[in-house]
Amino acid sequence: MISSTAAKVYFDTAIVQGKPARPRPRVNTLTVFIRSLDSFQSNSQTLKYMLNNTGRLARHETVAVKVGGISIGGQAPVVVQSMTNTDTADAEATARQIQELAEAGSELVRITVDTEAAASQVATIWEKLDAGGCSVPIVGDFHYNGHQLLDKYPECAQALAKYRINPGNVGFGRKKDSQFSTMIEKAIEYDKPVRIGVNWGSLDQALLTGMMDDNSRLSAPLDAEDVMREALIVSAISNAQKAEEIGLGRDRIVLSCKVSGVQKLIAVYRDLAKRCDYALHLGLTEAGMGSKGIVASTAAIGVLLQEGIGDTIRISLTPEPGGDRTKEVIVAQEILQTMGLRSFTPLVTACPGCGRTTSTVFQELADSIQNYVRRQMPLWREHYPGVEDMNLAVMGCIVNGPGESKHADIGISLPGTGESPTAPVFIDGAKAMTLRGDNIAEEFQQIVNDYVEHRYGSV
Repeated sequence: MISSTAAKVYFDTAIVQGKPARPRPRVNTLTVFIRSLDSFQSNSQTLKYMLNNTGRLARHETVAVKVGGISIGGQAPVVVQSMTNTDTADAEATARQIQELAEAGSELVRITVDTEAAASQVATIWEKLDAGGCSVPIVGDFHYNGHQLLDKYPECAQALAKYRINPGNVGFGRKKDSQFSTMIEKAIEYDKPVRIGVNWGSLDQALLTGMMDDNSRLSAPLDAEDVMREALIVSAISNAQKAEEIGLGRDRIVLSCKVSGVQKLIAVYRDLAKRCDYALHLGLTEAGMGSKGIVASTAAIGVLLQEGIGDTIRISLTPEPGGDRTKEVIVAQEILQTMGLRSFTPLVTACPGCGRTTSTVFQELADSIQNYVRRQMPLWREHYPGVEDMNLAVMGCIVNGPGESKHADIGISLPGTGESPTAPVFIDGAKAMTLRGDNIAEEFQQIVNDYVEHRYGSV
């Protein structure tokens, strides 16, 4: 057993000795690492990726776009965004969900603007968020009638921080160009960036049909899948060029080309990145529910991020009935954090368990600590700069427990089956104390609190 007073004594002593100031390990002995990939297409060149002396991946160079107070592309960190699933006409429910997504860490939140009732409430939603101290930029998602809604509801056009335009359904036939132009002109009038978001489920059918016809006349036609991939890219880039011709700056345009297949998404964005320098939004559309959606999104987006492609990401999870919408935000953050691209919240390393760990104590502690630090992050982020980089470990037995715990800032090695009922705690690589009894979880949480206060409170 160790009391919070005893823990405080340890930390006070450690401060005097300078232990908490020990720098976290960084990749600084490795100056350049070049990884070559096999040619992924017969007509593609070998790609090279580098790590600089901070261990950061080299990024595909794109033009930076400002959305509210958030930068996408350029040298900005990869941005996490999400989307509400409320009826936007219900201003109260939509504002509440936006606030929840923002508190979970979403840096942009997209809302559906599909009806006059929805458009008429956008300014009210913004006012509610502003009154609640929430400044997350809101993106309007338009299909079919966006040109009419932006024209009829100027307060909606002004309140939104960005417009999403789908060139596949912005208009049809002779009306398409004029309706697309109207939306771009509104973006220029209100000084708003746009995302030209192409989706294979709503791809411009006239464009696709024309390209399929042209392909059929070739002596060696391409596969239909290759033509569709090309159509996605042509739609995105050609519409971006049209927007520039109308007068929208290149620094006000983000592109996306979404499909629902992992390998297809990777192939599309590799080609897209080679052919433009617009900021790129990544997302596997209709990723699915639960583990399937998480695994598929991670597999696709992780590969692209590893290659330096992508400036903002959204994880399109189908929530469980009554499920928490913020889960997609957490998944996006954890992809970026586990890849070493950004830090959002302390993560807990925990062993998977085996026959040595028949008790559920270590799983319960790992889960409770991870949830606890997530709940604390809004407060910690404000008062303890750098705390998001803290590493924790909760291990279940003597085999890897002490060693893994030493690698963390704070680690605890719980007793496995048949082991002595003690739990050594390691702080900054050294054994600091041993916990015993029925209150190990509460005591370990207090140790984490004390560490945060003493290590990051003086920053």
